[in-house]
Amino acid sequence: MTHTYLLAGGTLADGKKADVLISDGVIIEVASSISHALVASAQKIDVQGCKVLPGLVDLHTHLREPGKEESETVASGSRAAAKGGFTAVSAMANTFPVADTAGVVEQVYRLGQASGLCDVFPIGAVTQGLAGKKLAELGAMAQSAARVRVFSDDGNCVFDPMVMRRALEYVKQFNGVIAQHAQEPTLTQGSQMNEGFVSSQLGLKGWPAVAEEAIIARDVLLADHVKSRLHICHVTTAGGVEIIRWAKARGINVTAEVTPHHLLLTDEMATSYNPVFKVNPPLRTQTDVMALREGLADGTIDIVATDHAPHPTEDKECEWQNAAFGMIGLETALSIVQKTMIDSSMISWETLVQRMSITPARIGGYEDHGKAIAAGLTAHITVIDPTKSWRVDRDLVASRSRNTPFHGMELPGVVVATFFRGVATVLNSQLVAVATNE
Repeated sequence: MTHTYLLAGGTLADGKKADVLISDGVIIEVASSISHALVASAQKIDVQGCKVLPGLVDLHTHLREPGKEESETVASGSRAAAKGGFTAVSAMANTFPVADTAGVVEQVYRLGQASGLCDVFPIGAVTQGLAGKKLAELGAMAQSAARVRVFSDDGNCVFDPMVMRRALEYVKQFNGVIAQHAQEPTLTQGSQMNEGFVSSQLGLKGWPAVAEEAIIARDVLLADHVKSRLHICHVTTAGGVEIIRWAKARGINVTAEVTPHHLLLTDEMATSYNPVFKVNPPLRTQTDVMALREGLADGTIDIVATDHAPHPTEDKECEWQNAAFGMIGLETALSIVQKTMIDSSMISWETLVQRMSITPARIGGYEDHGKAIAAGLTAHITVIDPTKSWRVDRDLVASRSRNTPFHGMELPGVVVATFFRGVATVLNSQLVAVATNE
């Protein structure tokens, strides 16, 4: 079935107004006035006052399937992604069984295809079982139907420097990248939140910034030594930003990400003892938040990634010490970045597109994503109305889980429409395509 749409009166990321004609999965024409014959049969969508952007790409998403479907499935996570304006997400490897073989990553990839709401690109584990000892089937995963190019042990730091070196060396043969969760485990055993005044006040064991910074420093040096690609997951500290800035100045091939929640929330949130604010790595200080924003603005931090981490209610609505780490974020990410970075005039919409679409697609090797709105390209498009606001309601999220730290918060920017391969998955802020593989 051919779907034809005319997005009328919108504004592109560069500020130019243009109509966009989409048909059969492809952008047919982008112009101030379109007279193409297909206009007569197109579904016209008035997007006056809206930003028409390339589909968002998330390089750090937990979809939990296989094995932890009570938290999320590929289908439900894809719905959350579409509602948030994402047309591609990267499924982390901490599933059960772990995504450390070609078979598991292909399973996740096929589930994403079946959902039909966004592309799901599996991230393969670096080590077998995420145990940090023996390398996983990196080559087999790279050669599989999923064509894995990003490898990460996710919440487990690849702590052994020799294992990390071997992984960096191995992925060079297919231009892969190792995405490191920077956490020195001996400095964080039993840690519950950021180490500082608030942790002392609350009597919760602190998580020192140096535990993150020490691994970042070690790994940029390793990456430089073997001339390989390194990606630092969810940077949270001012010191980490400075180390990455130093590494880039030396020409080291390192990229980095920041999450929306680390751009907005601080460790002060823990004073409520509400475990919805318990996350790994932890919320840091206001000084760290501002350093992260500045790093994102000047390009030291390359991308925004959600670290969408769903958990069932019983794992979050309990005592802080017993609660799971993590928060969901696919549906709120774009709004948080608008609030912290656009509305504060720290970045432009063009820069946002770089940080949330073009660059994450480049890092992941997702060739069909992260492209400008132009004729002849696949129609992966997000339409946002930056003038409208919405109130986050955890009971209305598309995710199977409810652990959003932004419940009740008024946020700017409403995702009006999302187009995946030229088909509207979200229209007038409502899901219009529903995954059927649950």
